[in-house]
Amino acid sequence: MLIDLHTHSTASDGTDSPAQLIAAAAAAGVDVVALTDHDTTDGWAAAEEAAMHRGVTVVRGIEVTCRVDGSRAAQSTPSPGATPARPTASTSDISVHILGYLHDPTYQPLQDRLAKMRRSRHDRARRIVEALAADLPITMDDVASHVPAGATIGRPHIADTLVTLRVVQDRAEAFRRFLYDGSPYVVPHHALTTVEALQLIIEAGGIPVLAHPCAAVRGRVVADDVIEEMVEHGLVGLETHHPDHTPDQVAHAEDIARVCGLVATGSSDYHGTGKPHRLAQCVTDRTAYEQLISRPTAIPVLQP
Repeated sequence: MLIDLHTHSTASDGTDSPAQLIAAAAAAGVDVVALTDHDTTDGWAAAEEAAMHRGVTVVRGIEVTCRVDGSRAAQSTPSPGATPARPTASTSDISVHILGYLHDPTYQPLQDRLAKMRRSRHDRARRIVEALAADLPITMDDVASHVPAGATIGRPHIADTLVTLRVVQDRAEAFRRFLYDGSPYVVPHHALTTVEALQLIIEAGGIPVLAHPCAAVRGRVVADDVIEEMVEHGLVGLETHHPDHTPDQVAHAEDIARVCGLVATGSSDYHGTGKPHRLAQCVTDRTAYEQLISRPTAIPVLQP
């Protein structure tokens, strides 16, 4: 049984529509897939409709962006190949992502904060493009043409624009050279604290799981004691197996999960052609999956 609990569609920064994502999951032999777009649930309905005809079980989810004070970072090294063209900007905060599963999408306090984050993402994208435009031939109109209608704009759309403009070869190079956390071109956007995110997901009847906790290749990660504090505020699971985790990082994440009593999950973080990650590249053990979905939630898992 193949269970992939972290994927993205065009509702945020994936390149597959929700229906295409479900079709790709079925073609890859995935039995259970979670749609976890950034700060939005807009892809749920289309994914559910497609899943009914594909024999795929859909776990409705979301990925919420949070911030942690930079003084609480684990010891890590900068992303490989990161070569800023200007002095490095402040990196006081660490970006942390919390996956929420099976929450009530109409819970207003969470919806209000998500809407504020989406508005902030648009303003952030504009400011990043303005900074890039000082050195590169890019405009906001260029970026807008890469954002599907209704999608939450993000750095991946700017990366796709740089690919189209032939500044870089792919998204990975765009992030490595220009869009990594701490780049002089990148500015922060509104984000919840981890405590706020956990509280809102739990109040909405959802199950919170910390995404890619040890993936230093993505930027700075938080120290173990931050995760321990998140457990005190209701964290349920830890994404131990992720394509951006090295074997040593997988082992460390598994140790944290064991010590803290967290459910250990595995996921691809699939973005279509936007990342090299393949569906079911990392998967969740069936027992762990059943531990998650056996918890009380606001909505059920959608069975085909």
